[in-house]
Amino acid sequence: MNNWFTVKVKYTKQLENGQFKRVSEPYLLAAMTFTDAEARIYEELGSIIRGEFNVIGITRTEIHDIFAYDDADIWYKVKITYDSEAADDEKAKKVAQNFLVSAHSVKDAYDRIKESLSTLMVDFQIPSIIVSPIVEIFPYTENLDREIERRPIENVTAFNEDVAPKGKVFSTPGSDLDDDFEDEEENDEELEEADSELEDDFSEEN
Repeated sequence: MNNWFTVKVKYTKQLENGQFKRVSEPYLLAAMTFTDAEARIYEELGSIIRGEFNVIGITRTEIHDIFAYDDADIWYKVKITYDSEAADDEKAKKVAQNFLVSAHSVKDAYDRIKESLSTLMVDFQIPSIIVSPIVEIFPYTENLDREIERRPIENVTAFNEDVAPKGKVFSTPGSDLDDDFEDEEENDEELEEADSELEDDFSEEN
């Protein structure tokens, strides 16, 4: 079973002005365990980051699906809620799920998540949209366990300017990330560890 892990790494980065600065950046990747996540991040970033880098934190991150658009590189974490179906003798439960979508703005993220979930057979609400500090996402591939053909999302397909951007969906097969609303506060605490100080809540307009 593969899950999403947020791995924070620390390294010396060369800025656009030529200066060097010590930074900490989070990356999201699919892996089976914390150990696998650490091993994979070293493999993925070995050819991207110049010089040495250290893993300073690994957190399991509960993301239901990721909608990647080639025309945007800013990630937004979108939380949706809906009422689950219940048996006759049970009350319906509030279910909360988290998604990531690449977009140009909060409004763009809102529009894209509505479009991406348009086939969902339940009525859902979007209580919040926040900017995610995720730098790069390394999704699950068929050859993940063989340790070959691992590519960042932007290298999966080239963007064609003549075609309207369409989202790619990345999931972690085998993981069940649906959570009851009652447990969402605990899950949000885990997710908040990966969020930047620049995150802004967005409430759906009535």
